[in-house]
Amino acid sequence: MTLATPPTQLRLIIETDDFDRTVSFYRDVLGLTERPAFATEGDDRVAILEVGDATIEIATPTHARNIDVIENVPASEGPSLRLALEVADTPAAVRASREAGIEVIADATDTPFRSVNARVQGPAGWQVTFFQETESLEERRDRPGFETDDQRSR
Repeated sequence: MTLATPPTQLRLIIETDDFDRTVSFYRDVLGLTERPAFATEGDDRVAILEVGDATIEIATPTHARNIDVIENVPASEGPSLRLALEVADTPAAVRASREAGIEVIADATDTPFRSVNARVQGPAGWQVTFFQETESLEERRDRPGFETDDQRSR
């Protein structure tokens, strides 16, 4: 059975003891817009930040390790769950992160899937991949290797 109406929003919850630094990174450094959110008082704090278009990427461990190699990240450092944020300028996102004191794991690199990727160690334990698309989805549809899983020969 499929839901009559699919979900309309993806919300990823990052629980952190360093709330101010984490919010500052995503809101102030990366420029995400904050939505109004309900909290009670005292230490009950929450920030909901808009990211734009959200997708869920499901990958095998082999694929995840291949991405680590492509992004020049030692395989042992790759977590099973990380954020990937599309940005207009990957090198600029890396510079802004570095200036904010965020550890850069891997600087910007061109990938075989036509994007410029970099990885940083975000606050609260999450690694963040920045990716800048260098061609449209329409252009990719005609390239070898760009297909849906059900189209791939196994």
